[in-house]
Amino acid sequence: MPQHASSLVSGQEKIAPAHPRTAQPGTARRRTPGAEVTASGSSPYPRRIVFLARRDLDNPAAGGSELLVDRIADGLTAAGHQVTLLCGGPAAYRDYRVVSAGGDAGHFLRAKRAFARQVGACDLLVEVCNGMPYLAPLWHKGPTLCLVNHVHTDLWDMRYPGPMARLGRRLEHWALAGPHRDSLTVAVSDSTAAALRAIGAPPDRIRVVHNGVDAPGPLLPKAPGPLFVAVGRLVEYKRIDLLLRLWERVRPVTGGQLVIIGDGPERERLQAMAGPDVVFTGRVSEAEKHRLLCQAWLLLHPSLVEGWGLVVTEAAARGTPAVGFDVPGLRDSVVDGVTGVLAGGESSFAAAWCTLALSPARRSVMGRAAEARAENFRWSSTVRQFREVAAEACRTVRPTPVGSPVAPGLPLPRVAPGHSVPSAAVAELPDGA
Repeated sequence: MPQHASSLVSGQEKIAPAHPRTAQPGTARRRTPGAEVTASGSSPYPRRIVFLARRDLDNPAAGGSELLVDRIADGLTAAGHQVTLLCGGPAAYRDYRVVSAGGDAGHFLRAKRAFARQVGACDLLVEVCNGMPYLAPLWHKGPTLCLVNHVHTDLWDMRYPGPMARLGRRLEHWALAGPHRDSLTVAVSDSTAAALRAIGAPPDRIRVVHNGVDAPGPLLPKAPGPLFVAVGRLVEYKRIDLLLRLWERVRPVTGGQLVIIGDGPERERLQAMAGPDVVFTGRVSEAEKHRLLCQAWLLLHPSLVEGWGLVVTEAAARGTPAVGFDVPGLRDSVVDGVTGVLAGGESSFAAAWCTLALSPARRSVMGRAAEARAENFRWSSTVRQFREVAAEACRTVRPTPVGSPVAPGLPLPRVAPGHSVPSAAVAELPDGA
């Protein structure tokens, strides 16, 4: 695990200096910035890119969103960009610069100040909006890009009481359809793009960039006996409690073992309700996750909603089909009846679980199909697509106020007549969803 930066003193920002994480001795990992140039001699890509996100990948509460940002930031760094991640909570040493603006909730209030004092000018600011927005277009004068994993419409009620849930939902919807209206928005799936359109985000400003997956190492054989695996942060909307209830119906039919990988605030409650042959592993190493996903007969994913469902593709790359619900995100990462099964309800989920567990031939065919489809999703492709959207975001930026410097190496932005850029301080916001 990367070494953590020193602990934060309240109200102060800390920077985790970068260190080479993956470069081999004697090799040059980064290319010279601006290697790709236009006929006029300027690069079409933003050189200095800042990600504004709630957590760093090394945060104990990190999940798929943090992994996505890390892989994109790491790929952009390798391509020669100067990348900074401004986030809350602990910050780890990485190839790119990481700045922590305070605690998990408090950093929302400090983000603007930390950006001005610790980051400075950039060519593109990427706001990662996972429920609680930063409202970056209201206080950042330059190009802004919004990155959305999924819209939290139905999740606010699971986390907060009525008034707070309504406030959070309205704030998230207003931010995505209002302040970010003139920015490009990156959605990780067609489901997320549809959810953005449903709340009023302009369809012509949405770009879909799918998640990727690392090419796995040598695959291991499937377990000799029934082995079922669920992976994810143990929070309400992942619905592991539902999986445990269904296991009581499935176990007498299939036998075997249910392994739950991950940690989170729900773990103690879930362990208390778990029946026989259930193992909670907590967080595991990548090598151990690889072993379990290879050996698993099925990946079980009972989540209420996903942006994409990274673990589905991780399991697919190892020849393991998935059983999930027919919900946003999983409709994108699972091809129903081909790479897994999407259930319409609890009974059909349990039926699909039992049927595939008792049908080795069908399970094998689905596993091969899942593995073949996963080859179409690699992080290198994700980074390449994101770079193109980043370049487009800078080309279509709103006008730069008089007296502000134009980002070096970028073509001059197209100015729409009568446009102006509002400026406002970040208001006090409730904790994120």
